[in-house]
Amino acid sequence: MPKQAVFTMKLEPELRDEFMAEAAGEDRPASQVVRELMRRYIEERRQARGYDEFLRYKVDIARRQKDADQHFSNEEVEAAAAVRREKLLTQAGKAGL
Repeated sequence: MPKQAVFTMKLEPELRDEFMAEAAGEDRPASQVVRELMRRYIEERRQARGYDEFLRYKVDIARRQKDADQHFSNEEVEAAAAVRREKLLTQAGKAGL
């Protein structure tokens, strides 16, 4: 990809000096490191947006199910799990496990 844009930013001299020293310590141009940081930041933001969309989708489904009375309370779920757990423990005991 051709590099045609210039990006200018203000930062503390100490931060710049430390950054330049670290980049030089790896024998890498500072601009290359900045590009990598930018790409990583963009990818992180895309993933965060994707997760937010997924979460909104799941919440919308849950709200629709609740409105349609197609849900179970935590107490109902816990009670059903306790019955299932007891049944499995009984079966395991009979099998000698």
